Amino acid sequence: MINKDLFDALRMFEKEKDIPMDYMLQQIQKAIEIACKSYYGGNENVVFKADPEKNSFDVKLVKTVVDEVMDPNFEVTVEEAAQINKRKKYAVGDEIEVPLDPKRLGRIAVSSARNVIRQGIRAGEKGVSLIEFQSKLGEIVTATVERIDMKTGVATIRIGKSTAMLPKAEQVGIDTLHEGDMVKVYIADVKDNERGPHAIISRSHPGFVRRLFEKEVPEIYDGIVEIKSVSREAGSRTKMAVVSNNPDIDAIGACIGPKGARVNAIVSELGGEKIDIIVYSDDPQAYISAALSPATVLKVDIIDEETKSCKATVPDDQLSLAIGNKGQNARLAARLTGWRIDIRPESGFYGEDEDDEPAVEEAAAPAAEAEPAAEAEPAAEAEPAAAAETEA
Repeated sequence: MINKDLFDALRMFEKEKDIPMDYMLQQIQKAIEIACKSYYGGNENVVFKADPEKNSFDVKLVKTVVDEVMDPNFEVTVEEAAQINKRKKYAVGDEIEVPLDPKRLGRIAVSSARNVIRQGIRAGEKGVSLIEFQSKLGEIVTATVERIDMKTGVATIRIGKSTAMLPKAEQVGIDTLHEGDMVKVYIADVKDNERGPHAIISRSHPGFVRRLFEKEVPEIYDGIVEIKSVSREAGSRTKMAVVSNNPDIDAIGACIGPKGARVNAIVSELGGEKIDIIVYSDDPQAYISAALSPATVLKVDIIDEETKSCKATVPDDQLSLAIGNKGQNARLAARLTGWRIDIRPESGFYGEDEDDEPAVEEAAAPAAEAEPAAEAEPAAEAEPAAAAETEA
């Protein structure tokens, strides 16, 4: 049976949807089997052959040759078999392939077949989307903004041939997206549930900053400089810990770039978000001291290594700087290092008895309880404390 229109449609579908023709032909065969089962009293023994080069396909229903037909859906007589295929002599018990015209199948059977094909198409599209998203997991992609929900601010983003939702919470605070905009997003996760495969995308994820640095700084991409951890409050501030695997390469300097070109490009992409870059250390005291920059830390006392709790002492005039605006600096330092940090002034007094619960601890403790960015999610990044603007 020649059906050029069918094969032209399958070729177009393969080109536009990336669903292979072989897969769609399998769905058509499955649909015909279901239709035959419905129309021919349960007989689903179908032989389906397709030749895309000749734009042809054949459908045949297998029946058994008998002396006397008891069920015409499954049986034919020897005489009927001879009429169907005159080139072969059939005996009782042989099987014969009876040519079918799918157009003759009943309305209900055809309707069922259509449903099977539609389900196959949807499954094929989901499979393509899943593969596409999984191949980009943990990466930054440049996508197109298709729609913006004016009430919720949720953006529909076109990634290749698939779409994903970018919630307002996953956008950088200063982002003002418009339909048609090209925007960079981070593929944070891929889910496959009853709604089908979909990507969890973000611009506020710490991994977004990490990938930006990997793309902007060749030393990171080549593995000479390593990002150890990142903590981030999107749209406001990021802290990033880096270390150099080459003693001749300055990790912070590599991230900043000549005249700050590298870090400034990233800050621009993030809409002015401040980035503090510090040097990672295996020594927790040195690491915690650096993480609390731009404040000067006089000493760090380890209280309990198992619970990762410590006390950091800072000059009295550096207390507010160490804590940061609404506790942000202490919070980010705690997430970056994974330590619970109790920040105290050098004098030991907060304007009240030392034994009283200090206000600064209330700000710092919740930060320290937060899980380190490196464990909770792909580490986020920041700019050197020494070079970045660090307003408390």
